[in-house]
Amino acid sequence: MEPAVSKRPPKNPVRPPQPEPQRANRSRAVAELLPAIGGAAFRRFGFVQSAIVSRWPDIVGERWANVSRPESLRFPIGEKRDGTLSLIVKGAHAPMMQHIVPEIAERVNRFFGYTAVARVQIRQGEVSAREPRRAPPSLKPAPAEMSGGLRTIADPELRAVLESLAAGVAASAGVPRIG
Repeated sequence: MEPAVSKRPPKNPVRPPQPEPQRANRSRAVAELLPAIGGAAFRRFGFVQSAIVSRWPDIVGERWANVSRPESLRFPIGEKRDGTLSLIVKGAHAPMMQHIVPEIAERVNRFFGYTAVARVQIRQGEVSAREPRRAPPSLKPAPAEMSGGLRTIADPELRAVLESLAAGVAASAGVPRIG
């Protein structure tokens, strides 16, 4: 008599080892790594994209950015649209901000490119004063004859970088040598 053979598969089938993913052993710019590092912290506090915090003056304008700041952007569970934007506004400015809530929602949605914000909540609170952006002290201004067209650039840091580039180009003699 032959022993009975079970037709059930074994409990722990042996799987072939999976190949390791290819590693990118290359140097990367810090700017390439920062969104991943800061992204976890921003998501923890309700921000899916950190750009709304860093670009708040560009989104709502300097006037409203000086008296408000975004606190969080929360979406319904499993969704990435029709969220609620929570703002902190300086005390007396809250009633005025209430009047421009539709415009703020429209500007934020235009910034994202889709209907990210369906509702805006306003909470009165302390808004820290932002320091104006300054050019780094390491950059040298361009010669006067070259910087005429650069005076119209509003961003001081960008203007200083372009002036430094112009000064470097003016200081070079002849065609640059590679090699």
